[in-house]
Amino acid sequence: MTVRIGIEALNVHAGFAQLSTTALFEGRGLDQDRIGHLMMRARSIALPCEDPITNAVNAAAPIVNRLAPQDKERIELILTSSESGVDFSKSIASYVHEFLGLSRKCRVMEVKQACYAATGALQIAAGYLASGVSPGAKALVIATDVSMVDARAGYAEPATGTGASAMLLGDDPRVLALDLGAFGAYAYETMDSARPMPDYDIADVDGSLFAYLDCLSNSFADYRGKVADVDLRTTFDQLALHTPFAGLVRAAHRKLMREQARATPDAIEADFAARVSPSLVYPSQVGNLCSGSVYLALASLIDNAPYQGTARVGLFSYGSGCASEFFSGLIDEGSRAALAELDIAGRLNARVELGFAEYTELLAENSRCLVPAENRKIEVERYRRFLDAGRGGREPVLAYRGTEGYHRTYEWV
Repeated sequence: MTVRIGIEALNVHAGFAQLSTTALFEGRGLDQDRIGHLMMRARSIALPCEDPITNAVNAAAPIVNRLAPQDKERIELILTSSESGVDFSKSIASYVHEFLGLSRKCRVMEVKQACYAATGALQIAAGYLASGVSPGAKALVIATDVSMVDARAGYAEPATGTGASAMLLGDDPRVLALDLGAFGAYAYETMDSARPMPDYDIADVDGSLFAYLDCLSNSFADYRGKVADVDLRTTFDQLALHTPFAGLVRAAHRKLMREQARATPDAIEADFAARVSPSLVYPSQVGNLCSGSVYLALASLIDNAPYQGTARVGLFSYGSGCASEFFSGLIDEGSRAALAELDIAGRLNARVELGFAEYTELLAENSRCLVPAENRKIEVERYRRFLDAGRGGREPVLAYRGTEGYHRTYEWV
């Protein structure tokens, strides 16, 4: 009997506020001609009452709340991935486990490897489920981050998002059935990006772009070495890649098509429009979600690609530092129906539009989000108009209300 393991449910939470790319470029005095290279329309902006924990819970709660009690009880593993840890010891997952009301008989962990971590967590969870040691078990994988960028980030500022992608894994993969054993990995040590302090990111932008492209070529080569008869043009009906910004994905696709298919410029452009561009609709409105980025792209692809029947998706995950993986899975028309229940597009459209001045006023408070403090208080009511608009009359959302004795506290709004 063939084992089917994969994503049973997928949801994305991208906050409650957004800023247009044009407004940010104008406000910072950036070169308007470079907007086209980013291929960005807007980015999600964090509020002071949001953090990696609220993002994770608000992404996963709509999935968990729809489960029958017996299915919720079968979640035996919860893995959160983040570059935005709130403590050197206590995991984000411990808070998420509590606010989702999951079973006390559950493995709870946080993992880190820049933007690759969620894919590593997904593969670990899939291996556990496929092993059969606990038939019928489910796993919850959540990639969650907040943006720490400001004017110091230059052209990376317009491309950086905030939010979380949540995935429920099990043996009824309504969203994506993984091709178990079909993967290619590639990793080496490099200092292309880091967060040496809780409120400051550094990046070697050029080094990171070249490492991304290098890892795509080599992880795909490893995939081809493990899977028989792979052809980039015909094996995959759609492609979803880690998306720091959509313009990089265009460049990555062009490089891979030249290497693997010796394709002409016109053929590359047509292939990009057909197999890749549907995955960029949501990322172009949100920005880089770090390890949740490729799953935001997958959600975008499922909701926007005109596929019929069953389609194979090739996925690429990259994380600075660096680690990468090319893997694949199957979607079908049921995948679109499963995502429609969570209305990701509707919630993205419900985000409140910020002006540049309002955005810059938020930056100072947001920059302290991850800085340890014994006591801190957030006036959640100041942001209720954002929370009410973003939830659109749906179930309550979790908000960060402050810290008491180093213990972060939250409330449902």
